[in-house]
Amino acid sequence: MWGNVRAVIRREYMQRVRSKWFIASTVLAPVLMIGLMVVPAYFAQQGDETERTLAIIDGTNVLFERIAPRLDEAGYDVLEQRWHSDVVTELREAAEDGAIGGFVMVDELTLETGEAILYTTSRPNPIRQVTLRSAITQAALEFQLQQQQVDVEALLSGGELRIEMLSETVAGADDPQFFVAYMGSFFLYMVILIYAIAVMRATLEEKTNRIVEVIISSMEPWHLMLGKIIGVGAVSMTQMAIWLLVGGLAFAAGLPMLVAAQPQLAELGSLRDALPGLGMTALFVGFFVFGFFMYSGLYAAVGAMCNSDEEAQQAQFPVLLFLVIPIVMVVGVIENPGTALTTGLSLFPLFTPILMWARVAGGGAPPAEVAISFVLMFLATLAIAWLAGRIYKVGILMAGKRPTVPELWRWIKEA
Repeated sequence: MWGNVRAVIRREYMQRVRSKWFIASTVLAPVLMIGLMVVPAYFAQQGDETERTLAIIDGTNVLFERIAPRLDEAGYDVLEQRWHSDVVTELREAAEDGAIGGFVMVDELTLETGEAILYTTSRPNPIRQVTLRSAITQAALEFQLQQQQVDVEALLSGGELRIEMLSETVAGADDPQFFVAYMGSFFLYMVILIYAIAVMRATLEEKTNRIVEVIISSMEPWHLMLGKIIGVGAVSMTQMAIWLLVGGLAFAAGLPMLVAAQPQLAELGSLRDALPGLGMTALFVGFFVFGFFMYSGLYAAVGAMCNSDEEAQQAQFPVLLFLVIPIVMVVGVIENPGTALTTGLSLFPLFTPILMWARVAGGGAPPAEVAISFVLMFLATLAIAWLAGRIYKVGILMAGKRPTVPELWRWIKEA
């Protein structure tokens, strides 16, 4: 038995890892990840010294010392210019010659309303506009509050809203944990779907080419199905390991470069602290493995039932719904991980890989429920393997019209 299964696993694995599609997708995905980090930083650095050099004409004699530190923190090189009759002309020529990126004029009106004028040769992006406007208005507000002997630092820092959770800690929409939970769930959805469909197409290809009739003469149908599932699963694990490794290295190396080019994006550094450790990574892999085995069994059965790609596209729709429903609900699950509905949905085995990961990464799943979910997924995997194996055993040799539900039930009983 296991000799036959190993032969199928080896064939499926080697055939796919040597294919152009595998090589292209394995290389292009990391290149895209690196590009998302490097390209924005590259363009941000083009002409960076000039664009980040700003002169400030302070007509109030009190605002420059308050504006400059804020712009320094945002990565600007700030120059102070005293007011005189020709200062605007001189700075305009300097900006047009590329010596500075522009200059800002603040006056008594700025103290009253926060209004200032930026002279520049190129329109700054929205983030830089917000940075400049915030620095100027906060400087004006700080001066006015100091005149009233108010605790300026406490007020301008935004105050503090302390949160005391009455139940388990969960991730909010602005929390890095939310990003990790959502992106992890979406990644699980995409990878499980892609490789489960690969199992279906492999089954369908051999069935339509009648190769399966020769293979089945030397092994049991369920041996062939098991070998295909494990072989394609090994390919997916190989590709996912490469993606995660390169993605992690790209994030670790590219984030500091991006923040260095755009200091106003420094808050992105908090994502690094929210990234999963070894324990969470092991859970992620566990959810993927069980999710893949459950859905690949179902998709293998779909491939065995159908006789063409068009039929398979229609027949897979009910199975696809079990993947689409949880990904649609994932945001609500992350934000409300402790409700009875959320708990029940995440413990439904076909929803578990996506929804339970969302709860775990978002910080809202007790360890006992995670353990129960793995037990339920294991039992569901056995049940799906038994069901899919019986459909596969009969359907792989059947040709003609796609079976109806009563015919499928007869296949299961007769197999």
